[in-house]
Amino acid sequence: MRFRALVMALALTATPAATVVASAPTVAFAAAQWAPWTSYAVGAVVTYNGTDYTAIQGHTSQPGWEPPNVPALWKAGGTNPNPGTPGQPGNATATTTNAAISLSWGASSGTVTGYRVYEGATVKSTGTGTSATISGLGACETHSYTVKAYNAQGESPGRDVTATTTGCTNPDPPGKLAGAPYLYMGWGNPPAPATVMSATGVKSFTMAFILSSGGCTPAWDGQRPLTGGADAQAITAIKNAGGNVQISFGGWQGNKLGPNCSTPAAFAGAVQQVINAVGPAVVDFDIENTDEFENYTVQDRILNALKIVKQNNPTVKVVVTFGTATTGPTAPGVRLINRAKELAVPIDNFTIMPFDFGGGANMYQNTVNASEGLKTALKNAYGYTDAQAYARMGISGMNGLSDQQELTSPATWTQIRDWAKSKGLTRLAFWSTNRDRPCPGGGVREDCSGVAQADWEYTKITAGF
Repeated sequence: MRFRALVMALALTATPAATVVASAPTVAFAAAQWAPWTSYAVGAVVTYNGTDYTAIQGHTSQPGWEPPNVPALWKAGGTNPNPGTPGQPGNATATTTNAAISLSWGASSGTVTGYRVYEGATVKSTGTGTSATISGLGACETHSYTVKAYNAQGESPGRDVTATTTGCTNPDPPGKLAGAPYLYMGWGNPPAPATVMSATGVKSFTMAFILSSGGCTPAWDGQRPLTGGADAQAITAIKNAGGNVQISFGGWQGNKLGPNCSTPAAFAGAVQQVINAVGPAVVDFDIENTDEFENYTVQDRILNALKIVKQNNPTVKVVVTFGTATTGPTAPGVRLINRAKELAVPIDNFTIMPFDFGGGANMYQNTVNASEGLKTALKNAYGYTDAQAYARMGISGMNGLSDQQELTSPATWTQIRDWAKSKGLTRLAFWSTNRDRPCPGGGVREDCSGVAQADWEYTKITAGF
């Protein structure tokens, strides 16, 4: 994945855009005392040791994260831009029939007038209780909703949930995720996601990458804020168009959270900040290179953290993504699978990256062989049947030319997709939507595939997963 190393280096040396912040009027109010294990939205104001602080990133507080200790989360001063809005609703769950999706969620803190359920920008339900049923739907339809509490002061941060109505003629395996190509806002002329969605029918993107901005504090590429920047704007556009997002942590290069967070609880807290700020359907942990994948202390730290993440966010799917040989996972990958079983980590999907094998052989057959090797490793660790193993597997390819000049054409990617569907795999992604444009003979580039193709052709194929 030398290409990822190159583009990450380019992203980390880029000059961030200037941010203009409008002055807010001064409002008199009484700030609540800071407390651990509390969800704070951007703009929340607390007092600690007699000093007021304003949250500059959404997060769930933990002991040791007192406002003066974490300047990445709090700034001194207590001007509250929107005092009195409710807290974020609790975790949401869904039950389905052929024609309806019934939602329920935990009550918000603070003064609550009622709750609104949104699909994109459209309000689907309003009520005072902590449940709602959206009816009049078709069979086998997938819908993504956001629940927000409101009062006279405004709305709370949203709580997301995705569900599919029953009645599918050929039902997908349980846990099936929408095809979600990677979208990266740090380089490569990022396309407008709503435009790509309209052109291809794709409903989800894997947004990359969450890194450390210093210590155990998360940020896009380690430098762009979780809220208010280009990444957050793209995610809002995706949700407004009726889609959802997967959020990828790590990658090949950069200052990652795994080595920087000293404990599983700290790593889980950093992930929770992202979940609170973004509301993803899936969190993807792209575990690569010597600092995470081949460092077994860090591997264990991440795996133990994922138990906490899943416990606190039961409706959010947890994915681990890692490299592979043509015959299946290498020793660190087999070790990761076996340790996940030993530690009882509730991983929903194990995704391999079947490219950069070191030669230009048949990429379809190499991908199939690598996937069958993953199936064997999962069966050996968990005692699964073939069908059970396939239902925990995913493929994340590289469209066009890979770093090592391996060619995955649109026709080959279609073959890979169809094989994955036929076996009941539950995740399909590729690197990346930014590159899903033609430039035949262009080599390995950040903004096109290096091959002849139609615009967004690989994304359209992936949408059919």
